[in-house]
Amino acid sequence: MIEWLWPYVFAALPLPVLVWRLKTSQTQQAPALVVPSLSAFNDVAGHATATQSTRPWRLLALAVAWVLVLTALARPQFTGDPVNLPTTGRDLMLAVDISGSMATEDMEIDGDYVERLAVVKAVISDFTAERVGDRIGLVLFGTNAYLQAPLTFDVKSVNRLLIEAPVGIAGGKTAIGDAIGLAVKRLRLRPQEDKVLILLTDGANNVGEVDPEVAAELAARDSIRIYTIGVGADEMRMPGLLGRISGRMTNPSADLDEDTLKAIAGTTGGRYFRAKDPSTLVRIYELIDELEPVEQEAEIFRPTQALYYWPLAASLLVWIGILLGDWLRQARYPKGTGRV
Repeated sequence: MIEWLWPYVFAALPLPVLVWRLKTSQTQQAPALVVPSLSAFNDVAGHATATQSTRPWRLLALAVAWVLVLTALARPQFTGDPVNLPTTGRDLMLAVDISGSMATEDMEIDGDYVERLAVVKAVISDFTAERVGDRIGLVLFGTNAYLQAPLTFDVKSVNRLLIEAPVGIAGGKTAIGDAIGLAVKRLRLRPQEDKVLILLTDGANNVGEVDPEVAAELAARDSIRIYTIGVGADEMRMPGLLGRISGRMTNPSADLDEDTLKAIAGTTGGRYFRAKDPSTLVRIYELIDELEPVEQEAEIFRPTQALYYWPLAASLLVWIGILLGDWLRQARYPKGTGRV
């Protein structure tokens, strides 16, 4: 059906009539003009006669144009039938570490080493694309934790916000506890009992106001299950004079605090996963993707389509017709012939 967003605009419908009457009353009260000759009134008389003969169609056209303008300003829109959104998903928050260490190039793909965050973005994008019907939110953290996207069905926007996030924009350190606390705060507002947080990091909690294990206890009280993922290779050959072949071996994940991540997952009834390479990370998200869906309250969406441009275009055509008619009459009956 058609609905009006601003129906009160139609209160201005009689405005032109009021303006015309006000102008007419002022004209009648004006003093007469005294002129020495009547010859100047010949063209005026002809113009007045023509105006009176053409006034009905002009008034009608102007009235139609005014009504169409008001109709457009009232913002008509077509509201479709209710559409039931998928209701078998769950509320799922993603907490992704974007600290400086996520720029470490220890993820090997086809013989080339790429940075951790690039692989994480690609894997999470594929993971969220398959979570049809889930509300997905995004928390990015480094030295500070930020809610980048609230829980939403708009998975494409969540993916875009994640892909556009550069390494280190949230600071160079790792506030795991703050990230969990922020996610818990958002998930706590949801009505269902079973909620999930997937936290991915490559380091240890070394900054922040909330201890990770305390935050995990708060999550457990709100029935929030946390799956933790530690990302990063166990060994990596540093570039030398002849490239990586001549470089020395090192452990790029030496700072990863697996004990704390395991404790967080254990406290909330989740699991801890270790992603040492891209293929393992993909398998981890595939496993998480097999979580049993939880029933949620029905969501109803009514699609709407704006219609204001139709009356606006019609009004523009009427105005063009009026101006074109005046121009044709001026061309056919020039001034001084007694007609216009």
